[in-house]
Amino acid sequence: MFFFLSKALDFLVLPLSIVFLLLIFALLTRHRTYRRRAVLAAILLLYLLSNSYLVNWAYRAWEYAPVNLQEVPQTYDVGVVLTGGMISVPSLDADHPGLGDHADRFLQAYLLYKAGKIRKILISGTDAAPVVARNLSDGQQASALLTQWGVPHEDIIVELKSRNTRENALFSAAILRDQFPGGRYLLITSAFHMRRSVGCFQKAGLDVGTFPADFYGGAFSPSVKQLLVPEARVFGYAELLWHEWIGFVVYKLVGYC
Repeated sequence: MFFFLSKALDFLVLPLSIVFLLLIFALLTRHRTYRRRAVLAAILLLYLLSNSYLVNWAYRAWEYAPVNLQEVPQTYDVGVVLTGGMISVPSLDADHPGLGDHADRFLQAYLLYKAGKIRKILISGTDAAPVVARNLSDGQQASALLTQWGVPHEDIIVELKSRNTRENALFSAAILRDQFPGGRYLLITSAFHMRRSVGCFQKAGLDVGTFPADFYGGAFSPSVKQLLVPEARVFGYAELLWHEWIGFVVYKLVGYC
């Protein structure tokens, strides 16, 4: 039920949905003041969430700070990679994968493994049943690529049951306690997703180190254009962060993180 409600909530609270609802309200209402306020709110929301300076600032404030490989303080028994957008599959008949928007997650796991900072890689997350049946899910394809890049098959564990971050933590915790009791674990996921992920793993009873990947915020000196001119692509990045904020709040309210 939570899984279904979370997807329904996504639609209602995402920025573009809110803009549409405001415009529909403005179209239907007969109250002139309310109409103008709804249109103004829609325009303001579109502008703020397509401003590259504001969105970059928000990401920098929310994301975990980057960590250099040489700064990882110890060797961890297992690096836990959370799936979601790591692999792009053009069709179920594809004979090779493409890299998705969040492929940096398993790339960083690979670099950590090669640097001797993690001994095993656990990839956690499922996909649609037809995709899993064809071995085309994020975890399966990432595992195949890591093997091609020289990571021994026995050093990769793929967990194919979890559908969200809470289940990532619960199912990963069960594997880690069973196969690596008392071990040291390093959590690897997108920097913007790390706060919620750490909270879920702590709720699952695991103390994890963190290695953020897939950064969206960065230091830059904004131009006048970036300060003033809205950009369509930036709105998509803003919606990604907005979605994460909503997820974090909901998980806090229900006690998942």
